[in-house]
Amino acid sequence: MFIHIVQPGDTLFSISNRYDYSISQLRMVNGLEQTNIVPGQALLIALYVYTVQPGDTLTSIAKKAYVPLEQLRTANPSLNLDVLKPGMKIRIPDISNYVAGTLSYYAIRTPELDRTLINDFAPYSSSISLFEYHFAPNGDIVNDLNDLTAIETTWRNRVTPLVTITNLTSEGFSSDLAHQVLNNPTARTNLVNNIFYLVSRKGYGGVNIDFERVRAEDRDLFTGFLRQLRDRLKPAGRVLTIAVPAKTSEDIPWLRGYDYGGIGAVVDYMFIMAYDWYHSGSEPGPVAPITEVRKTIQFAIKSVPRRKIILGVPLYGYDWLIPYTPGTVAPGISNQKAVETAMRYQSPIQYSEEYESPFFQYRDEQGRTHEVWFEDSRSMSAKMILVREFGLQAIGAWQLTLGFAQGPWLLRKFFTIRKV
Repeated sequence: MFIHIVQPGDTLFSISNRYDYSISQLRMVNGLEQTNIVPGQALLIALYVYTVQPGDTLTSIAKKAYVPLEQLRTANPSLNLDVLKPGMKIRIPDISNYVAGTLSYYAIRTPELDRTLINDFAPYSSSISLFEYHFAPNGDIVNDLNDLTAIETTWRNRVTPLVTITNLTSEGFSSDLAHQVLNNPTARTNLVNNIFYLVSRKGYGGVNIDFERVRAEDRDLFTGFLRQLRDRLKPAGRVLTIAVPAKTSEDIPWLRGYDYGGIGAVVDYMFIMAYDWYHSGSEPGPVAPITEVRKTIQFAIKSVPRRKIILGVPLYGYDWLIPYTPGTVAPGISNQKAVETAMRYQSPIQYSEEYESPFFQYRDEQGRTHEVWFEDSRSMSAKMILVREFGLQAIGAWQLTLGFAQGPWLLRKFFTIRKV
């Protein structure tokens, strides 16, 4: 399996002929509804035999296939790889021997749609966190989800369903709500009991806590709440997971509410939301730059066991109007939709080697210039390699229904997915 970067003049027909790979498979693997591909677009070729092209070197082939150079040599013992000739067939080694889990989020839809989508996602999932339940200042759960079909379908596919508990309100994630509950022992215990009751009543395999904007002053109380919840869940065989913001040091004021070491000692798994360095309210830039993702992992493993860490990646980017005006909000855009937008406006896609992130600009029908940063098979491959490099437990995503056609193929390339 390797990645072809579209060059000027390339068509799906010419790429199909070049690699002896059907157009229908090319479109299916890459989720292409249209055929008007653009220069710079990354196309995943789901073959494990590479046909040498003019100008190829062994190093460039290894880079396209995301495999170590020496492994490429070892996989082709009968070939003289020092003398490459166009048309030569080179076997790409299977590197899926790294056993990893996945934990990704899924927003509940309707029973019929939940059954269909979860059946589709299940083959490359270990855990699916169903989104989401809310709570009141007194610790009561204040909403209900029609989630029984999703839970049953998840279990049936040997995937663990997790219930997501958030501090979301009508105004967004609320630090005030978290503060009220964490600082009230009665409310805190009530919330723990209500979560346990919800898990038991509905048949969830565990919990994912997604409290965002926790205040620095509530740092120890938050860890204590997690410990109390863990002690309630563990005897019943339920797992406790948490989503935490990415941090690269303890010197970031708005992230001091998250004690990586304390949290890591309590929970079973920690999902690091390694995205939104640039976001809807910021100027344009890479959503999940590999430089910062790497720093986040390096910081986390100082205090959290590697096999507890799940690297969270975004299945989305943002579409900014430029020049950027402070105070404006850029809409989110799925990775798949970003590629479709580039194709629609025939805008070449560029790639930042520094940040391992694709981007492009286009001019809309009103004459406005946009800049889009997103994720593609190259940037996702770079992040999957980090999971292997640092020996992490799993990779996860926000969120599955955004769609990323290349995702399942990449997961199977880099990992053997752990099942229940």
